[in-house]
Amino acid sequence: MQVTPVPSETHEVIYRVSDAETGLLGFIAIHSTTLGPAAGGLRMRPYDSVEDALLDVKRLSEGMTFKNAAAGLSLGGGKAVIIGDPGTQKTPELLRAFARTIQSLGGTYITAEDMGMTPADMAILATETAFVAGLTEGEFASGDPSPITARGIFNAIRTTWAHKHGSDALTGVTVSVQGLGNVGWHLCEYLHDAGAQLVVTDVDAGRVQKAQSQFNARAVAIDEIYAAEADIFAPCAIGGILNAQTVPMLKVSVVAGGANNQLATDQDAGRLHARGILYAPDFVANGGGIINVATEVEKIRDRRSFVAAKLQALDETLKNTLDQASKRDVSPADVAIATVEAQMAAQAA
Repeated sequence: MQVTPVPSETHEVIYRVSDAETGLLGFIAIHSTTLGPAAGGLRMRPYDSVEDALLDVKRLSEGMTFKNAAAGLSLGGGKAVIIGDPGTQKTPELLRAFARTIQSLGGTYITAEDMGMTPADMAILATETAFVAGLTEGEFASGDPSPITARGIFNAIRTTWAHKHGSDALTGVTVSVQGLGNVGWHLCEYLHDAGAQLVVTDVDAGRVQKAQSQFNARAVAIDEIYAAEADIFAPCAIGGILNAQTVPMLKVSVVAGGANNQLATDQDAGRLHARGILYAPDFVANGGGIINVATEVEKIRDRRSFVAAKLQALDETLKNTLDQASKRDVSPADVAIATVEAQMAAQAA
Protein backbone atom coordinates (compact mmCIF):
# COMPACT_ATOMS: atom_id res chain seq x y z
CA MET A 1 0.00 0.00 0.00
CA GLN A 2 1.28 3.45 -0.92
CA VAL A 3 -0.22 6.67 0.45
CA THR A 4 1.37 9.75 -1.04
CA PRO A 5 0.47 13.41 -0.34
CA VAL A 6 -0.48 15.39 -3.44
CA PRO A 7 0.56 19.07 -3.44
CA SER A 8 -2.45 21.42 -3.31
CA GLU A 9 -2.96 25.12 -2.71
CA THR A 10 -6.72 24.77 -2.24
CA HIS A 11 -7.00 21.81 0.15
CA GLU A 12 -5.68 21.00 3.59
CA VAL A 13 -4.38 17.69 2.28
CA ILE A 14 -4.90 15.26 -0.61
CA TYR A 15 -3.64 11.67 -0.61
CA ARG A 16 -2.99 9.41 -3.58
CA VAL A 17 -3.76 5.84 -2.52
CA SER A 18 -2.51 2.80 -4.45
CA ASP A 19 -2.18 -0.90 -3.80
CA ALA A 20 -0.69 -3.19 -6.45
CA GLU A 21 -2.03 -6.36 -4.86
CA THR A 22 -5.70 -5.34 -5.13
CA GLY A 23 -5.40 -3.01 -8.12
CA LEU A 24 -6.48 -0.06 -5.99
CA LEU A 25 -5.87 3.47 -7.23
CA GLY A 26 -7.70 6.46 -5.81
CA PHE A 27 -7.61 9.69 -3.84
CA ILE A 28 -8.75 11.06 -0.51
CA ALA A 29 -9.17 14.84 -0.45
CA ILE A 30 -9.67 16.84 2.74
CA HIS A 31 -10.72 20.34 1.76
CA SER A 32 -11.49 21.83 5.16
CA THR A 33 -11.79 20.81 8.80
CA THR A 34 -12.76 24.30 9.99
CA LEU A 35 -16.21 23.18 11.13
CA GLY A 36 -15.26 19.63 12.13
CA PRO A 37 -13.87 16.37 10.72
CA ALA A 38 -14.08 16.18 6.94
CA ALA A 39 -17.06 14.12 5.84
CA GLY A 40 -18.07 13.04 2.35
CA GLY A 41 -18.80 9.90 0.40
CA LEU A 42 -16.63 7.43 -1.44
CA ARG A 43 -17.19 7.31 -5.19
CA MET A 44 -16.02 4.65 -7.66
CA ARG A 45 -16.02 5.46 -11.36
CA PRO A 46 -14.07 4.38 -14.46
CA TYR A 47 -12.46 7.78 -14.90
CA ASP A 48 -10.86 8.50 -18.26
CA SER A 49 -7.61 9.42 -16.54
CA VAL A 50 -5.93 9.82 -13.17
CA GLU A 51 -6.03 13.57 -13.73
CA ASP A 52 -9.82 13.47 -14.16
CA ALA A 53 -10.17 11.54 -10.91
CA LEU A 54 -8.01 14.03 -9.05
CA LEU A 55 -9.98 16.97 -10.43
CA ASP A 56 -13.24 15.29 -9.44
CA VAL A 57 -12.18 14.55 -5.87
CA LYS A 58 -10.95 18.11 -5.44
CA ARG A 59 -14.20 19.62 -6.65
CA LEU A 60 -16.36 17.15 -4.73
CA SER A 61 -14.51 17.66 -1.45
CA GLU A 62 -14.80 21.44 -1.76
CA GLY A 63 -18.49 21.01 -2.48
CA MET A 64 -18.84 18.96 0.70
CA THR A 65 -17.37 21.83 2.73
CA PHE A 66 -20.10 24.10 1.42
CA LYS A 67 -22.80 21.45 1.70
CA ASN A 68 -22.05 20.58 5.31
CA ALA A 69 -21.85 24.23 6.27
CA ALA A 70 -25.12 25.09 4.52
CA ALA A 71 -26.83 22.21 6.33
CA GLY A 72 -25.68 23.54 9.70
CA LEU A 73 -23.54 20.50 10.50
CA SER A 74 -20.38 20.37 12.60
CA LEU A 75 -18.53 18.70 9.75
CA GLY A 76 -15.87 19.78 7.30
CA GLY A 77 -15.53 18.82 3.68
CA GLY A 78 -13.85 15.74 2.27
CA LYS A 79 -14.32 13.15 -0.46
CA ALA A 80 -12.73 9.98 -1.76
CA VAL A 81 -12.67 8.39 -5.19
CA ILE A 82 -11.53 5.03 -6.50
CA ILE A 83 -10.68 4.68 -10.17
CA GLY A 84 -12.41 1.66 -11.69
CA ASP A 85 -15.64 0.11 -12.86
CA PRO A 86 -17.72 -0.73 -9.77
CA GLY A 87 -19.52 -3.43 -11.71
CA THR A 88 -16.39 -5.40 -12.62
CA GLN A 89 -13.43 -4.14 -10.59
CA LYS A 90 -14.83 -3.61 -7.11
CA THR A 91 -13.76 -6.37 -4.73
CA PRO A 92 -13.92 -6.79 -0.94
CA GLU A 93 -10.12 -6.87 -0.86
CA LEU A 94 -9.89 -3.55 -2.69
CA LEU A 95 -12.43 -1.94 -0.36
CA ARG A 96 -10.70 -3.23 2.73
CA ALA A 97 -7.37 -1.89 1.50
CA PHE A 98 -8.90 1.54 0.98
CA ALA A 99 -10.58 1.37 4.39
CA ARG A 100 -7.24 0.79 6.08
CA THR A 101 -6.00 4.06 4.61
CA ILE A 102 -9.07 5.87 5.95
CA GLN A 103 -8.42 4.35 9.37
CA SER A 104 -4.82 5.54 9.28
CA LEU A 105 -6.01 9.16 9.04
CA GLY A 106 -7.38 8.91 12.56
CA GLY A 107 -10.81 10.38 11.96
CA THR A 108 -9.87 13.51 10.02
CA TYR A 109 -11.91 12.01 7.17
CA ILE A 110 -15.18 10.12 7.57
CA THR A 111 -16.58 8.32 4.53
CA ALA A 112 -20.03 7.15 3.42
CA GLU A 113 -21.84 5.87 0.33
CA ASP A 114 -21.66 7.69 -2.99
CA MET A 115 -21.81 6.84 -6.69
CA GLY A 116 -20.74 3.26 -7.37
CA MET A 117 -21.06 2.28 -3.70
CA THR A 118 -23.76 0.50 -1.69
CA PRO A 119 -24.62 0.03 2.00
CA ALA A 120 -23.12 -3.46 1.69
CA ASP A 121 -19.84 -1.89 0.60
CA MET A 122 -19.94 0.38 3.65
CA ALA A 123 -20.24 -2.74 5.81
CA ILE A 124 -17.07 -4.10 4.22
CA LEU A 125 -15.25 -0.83 4.91
CA ALA A 126 -16.42 -0.99 8.51
CA THR A 127 -14.44 -4.19 9.05
CA GLU A 128 -11.25 -2.13 8.69
CA THR A 129 -12.19 1.39 9.81
CA ALA A 130 -14.40 3.03 12.43
CA PHE A 131 -14.66 6.15 10.29
CA VAL A 132 -17.52 5.10 8.02
CA ALA A 133 -21.24 5.91 8.07
CA GLY A 134 -24.27 4.88 6.06
CA LEU A 135 -24.34 1.44 7.66
CA THR A 136 -27.50 -0.64 7.85
CA GLU A 137 -26.67 -2.27 11.17
CA GLY A 138 -25.54 -0.86 14.50
CA GLU A 139 -26.90 1.34 17.27
CA PHE A 140 -26.72 4.56 15.24
CA ALA A 141 -26.88 3.07 11.72
CA SER A 142 -28.36 5.59 9.28
CA GLY A 143 -28.67 3.29 6.27
CA ASP A 144 -28.91 4.32 2.64
CA PRO A 145 -28.92 8.15 2.49
CA SER A 146 -30.45 8.25 -1.00
CA PRO A 147 -34.14 8.58 0.02
CA ILE A 148 -33.34 11.50 2.35
CA THR A 149 -31.19 13.13 -0.29
CA ALA A 150 -34.08 12.84 -2.74
CA ARG A 151 -36.53 14.24 -0.19
CA GLY A 152 -34.37 17.32 0.26
CA ILE A 153 -34.09 17.80 -3.50
CA PHE A 154 -37.85 17.45 -3.87
CA ASN A 155 -38.29 20.15 -1.21
CA ALA A 156 -35.83 22.34 -3.09
CA ILE A 157 -37.67 21.86 -6.37
CA ARG A 158 -40.97 22.91 -4.80
CA THR A 159 -39.38 25.89 -3.05
CA THR A 160 -37.60 27.12 -6.16
CA TRP A 161 -40.67 26.58 -8.34
CA ALA A 162 -42.80 28.53 -5.83
CA HIS A 163 -40.29 31.39 -5.78
CA LYS A 164 -40.38 31.57 -9.57
CA HIS A 165 -44.09 30.99 -10.15
CA GLY A 166 -45.90 31.64 -6.88
CA SER A 167 -47.05 28.09 -6.07
CA ASP A 168 -45.27 24.94 -5.01
CA ALA A 169 -47.88 22.68 -6.63
CA LEU A 170 -46.25 20.41 -9.20
CA THR A 171 -49.35 18.87 -10.74
CA GLY A 172 -48.91 18.98 -14.50
CA VAL A 173 -45.43 20.49 -14.23
CA THR A 174 -42.86 18.77 -16.44
CA VAL A 175 -39.55 17.86 -14.83
CA SER A 176 -36.62 16.51 -16.85
CA VAL A 177 -34.50 14.22 -14.68
CA GLN A 178 -30.93 13.45 -15.72
CA GLY A 179 -29.79 10.25 -14.03
CA LEU A 180 -31.85 7.42 -12.57
CA GLY A 181 -29.46 6.15 -9.92
CA ASN A 182 -30.55 5.76 -6.32
CA VAL A 183 -31.16 9.47 -5.73
CA GLY A 184 -32.68 10.16 -9.15
CA TRP A 185 -35.03 7.21 -8.83
CA HIS A 186 -36.32 8.22 -5.41
CA LEU A 187 -36.75 11.77 -6.68
CA CYS A 188 -38.85 10.48 -9.58
CA GLU A 189 -41.06 8.70 -7.07
CA TYR A 190 -41.64 11.92 -5.14
CA LEU A 191 -42.28 13.91 -8.32
CA HIS A 192 -44.64 11.31 -9.77
CA ASP A 193 -46.63 11.17 -6.54
CA ALA A 194 -46.89 14.98 -6.65
CA GLY A 195 -48.44 14.85 -10.11
CA ALA A 196 -45.43 15.98 -12.14
CA GLN A 197 -44.83 14.79 -15.68
CA LEU A 198 -41.38 13.25 -16.14
CA VAL A 199 -38.81 13.30 -18.91
CA VAL A 200 -35.88 11.00 -18.11
CA THR A 201 -32.53 9.84 -19.35
CA ASP A 202 -29.82 7.51 -18.07
CA VAL A 203 -26.94 5.44 -19.39
CA ASP A 204 -28.78 2.34 -18.11
CA ALA A 205 -31.47 1.53 -20.68
CA GLY A 206 -33.14 -0.85 -18.23
CA ARG A 207 -33.66 1.91 -15.69
CA VAL A 208 -35.11 4.15 -18.39
CA GLN A 209 -37.57 1.48 -19.48
CA LYS A 210 -38.60 0.90 -15.87
CA ALA A 211 -39.20 4.64 -15.41
CA GLN A 212 -41.32 4.70 -18.55
CA SER A 213 -43.44 1.92 -17.16
CA GLN A 214 -43.63 2.95 -13.50
CA PHE A 215 -43.86 6.73 -13.89
CA ASN A 216 -45.26 7.03 -17.41
CA ALA A 217 -42.07 8.97 -18.15
CA ARG A 218 -40.96 10.13 -21.57
CA ALA A 219 -37.45 8.98 -22.40
CA VAL A 220 -34.87 10.98 -24.34
CA ALA A 221 -31.29 10.25 -25.37
CA ILE A 222 -28.45 11.27 -23.06
CA ASP A 223 -27.45 14.33 -25.08
CA GLU A 224 -31.06 15.39 -25.70
CA ILE A 225 -32.01 16.01 -22.06
CA TYR A 226 -30.73 19.60 -22.08
CA ALA A 227 -33.02 20.71 -24.88
CA ALA A 228 -36.01 18.69 -23.68
CA GLU A 229 -39.31 20.56 -23.44
CA ALA A 230 -39.79 20.89 -19.68
CA ASP A 231 -40.45 23.36 -16.87
CA ILE A 232 -37.76 22.18 -14.46
CA PHE A 233 -34.41 20.52 -15.06
CA ALA A 234 -33.20 18.18 -12.27
CA PRO A 235 -29.58 17.04 -12.82
CA CYS A 236 -28.97 13.89 -10.75
CA ALA A 237 -25.89 12.35 -12.35
CA ILE A 238 -22.35 13.70 -12.78
CA GLY A 239 -21.18 17.27 -12.28
CA GLY A 240 -20.08 19.99 -14.66
CA ILE A 241 -23.13 19.57 -16.88
CA LEU A 242 -24.22 23.23 -16.73
CA ASN A 243 -21.74 24.94 -19.00
CA ALA A 244 -21.33 27.27 -21.95
CA GLN A 245 -22.63 24.61 -24.34
CA THR A 246 -25.62 23.29 -22.37
CA VAL A 247 -27.04 26.39 -20.67
CA PRO A 248 -28.15 27.97 -23.99
CA MET A 249 -29.98 24.72 -24.81
CA LEU A 250 -32.20 24.71 -21.73
CA LYS A 251 -35.90 25.39 -22.18
CA VAL A 252 -36.77 25.43 -18.48
CA SER A 253 -37.33 28.21 -15.95
CA VAL A 254 -35.88 26.36 -12.95
CA VAL A 255 -32.84 24.13 -12.36
CA ALA A 256 -32.84 22.14 -9.12
CA GLY A 257 -31.30 18.71 -8.79
CA GLY A 258 -29.13 16.31 -6.88
CA ALA A 259 -25.84 16.21 -8.79
CA ASN A 260 -22.79 17.68 -7.08
CA ASN A 261 -20.87 20.54 -8.73
CA GLN A 262 -23.46 21.08 -11.44
CA LEU A 263 -21.81 24.30 -12.62
CA ALA A 264 -18.75 23.67 -14.76
CA THR A 265 -17.39 27.15 -13.92
CA ASP A 266 -18.39 30.08 -11.73
CA GLN A 267 -19.44 31.92 -14.89
CA ASP A 268 -22.18 29.37 -15.56
CA ALA A 269 -24.22 30.66 -12.63
CA GLY A 270 -24.25 34.01 -14.40
CA ARG A 271 -25.25 32.37 -17.66
CA LEU A 272 -28.31 30.83 -16.02
CA HIS A 273 -29.20 34.10 -14.34
CA ALA A 274 -28.86 36.04 -17.60
CA ARG A 275 -31.35 33.68 -19.20
CA GLY A 276 -33.84 34.11 -16.39
CA ILE A 277 -33.42 30.51 -15.22
CA LEU A 278 -33.64 30.23 -11.43
CA TYR A 279 -30.94 27.95 -10.04
CA ALA A 280 -31.12 26.18 -6.68
CA PRO A 281 -27.46 25.96 -5.55
CA ASP A 282 -26.64 22.26 -5.59
CA PHE A 283 -24.89 22.16 -2.24
CA VAL A 284 -28.04 23.52 -0.61
CA ALA A 285 -30.54 21.44 -2.60
CA ASN A 286 -28.81 18.09 -2.10
CA GLY A 287 -27.85 18.32 1.57
CA GLY A 288 -30.36 15.74 2.80
CA GLY A 289 -28.05 12.76 2.48
CA ILE A 290 -25.24 14.19 4.58
CA ILE A 291 -27.80 15.27 7.18
CA ASN A 292 -28.87 11.65 7.42
CA VAL A 293 -25.25 10.48 7.63
CA ALA A 294 -24.54 13.06 10.34
CA THR A 295 -26.94 11.30 12.71
CA GLU A 296 -24.60 8.32 12.61
CA VAL A 297 -21.41 10.35 12.87
CA GLU A 298 -22.72 12.40 15.79
CA LYS A 299 -24.56 9.43 17.36
CA ILE A 300 -27.99 11.08 17.33
CA ARG A 301 -30.57 8.79 18.93
CA ASP A 302 -33.70 10.56 17.67
CA ARG A 303 -32.64 10.39 14.03
CA ARG A 304 -36.07 11.10 12.58
CA SER A 305 -36.58 14.35 14.49
CA PHE A 306 -33.01 15.50 13.80
CA VAL A 307 -33.34 14.88 10.07
CA ALA A 308 -36.77 16.54 9.87
CA ALA A 309 -35.55 19.65 11.68
CA LYS A 310 -32.41 19.94 9.57
CA LEU A 311 -34.32 19.44 6.31
CA GLN A 312 -36.73 22.19 7.31
CA ALA A 313 -33.84 24.49 8.21
CA LEU A 314 -32.15 23.69 4.89
CA ASP A 315 -35.33 24.63 3.06
CA GLU A 316 -35.43 27.93 4.95
CA THR A 317 -31.81 28.51 3.95
CA LEU A 318 -32.76 28.02 0.32
CA LYS A 319 -35.73 30.38 0.63
CA ASN A 320 -33.53 33.07 2.17
CA THR A 321 -30.92 32.54 -0.52
CA LEU A 322 -33.47 32.92 -3.31
CA ASP A 323 -34.97 36.02 -1.66
CA GLN A 324 -31.59 37.72 -1.29
CA ALA A 325 -30.59 36.83 -4.83
CA SER A 326 -33.84 38.27 -6.16
CA LYS A 327 -33.41 41.53 -4.25
CA ARG A 328 -29.84 41.92 -5.44
CA ASP A 329 -30.53 40.63 -8.99
CA VAL A 330 -27.71 38.09 -8.81
CA SER A 331 -27.46 34.33 -9.08
CA PRO A 332 -28.50 32.37 -5.96
CA ALA A 333 -25.16 30.58 -6.28
CA ASP A 334 -23.33 33.82 -5.53
CA VAL A 335 -25.43 34.41 -2.40
CA ALA A 336 -25.08 30.84 -1.15
CA ILE A 337 -21.30 30.78 -1.58
CA ALA A 338 -20.83 34.18 0.11
CA THR A 339 -23.03 33.10 3.02
CA VAL A 340 -21.03 29.94 3.68
CA GLU A 341 -17.68 31.68 3.27
CA ALA A 342 -18.72 34.31 5.85
CA GLN A 343 -19.88 31.56 8.20
CA MET A 344 -16.58 29.71 7.94
CA ALA A 345 -14.54 32.88 8.35
CA ALA A 346 -16.41 33.68 11.54
CA GLN A 347 -15.81 30.17 12.84
CA ALA A 348 -12.10 30.35 12.06
CA ALA A 349 -11.67 33.75 13.71
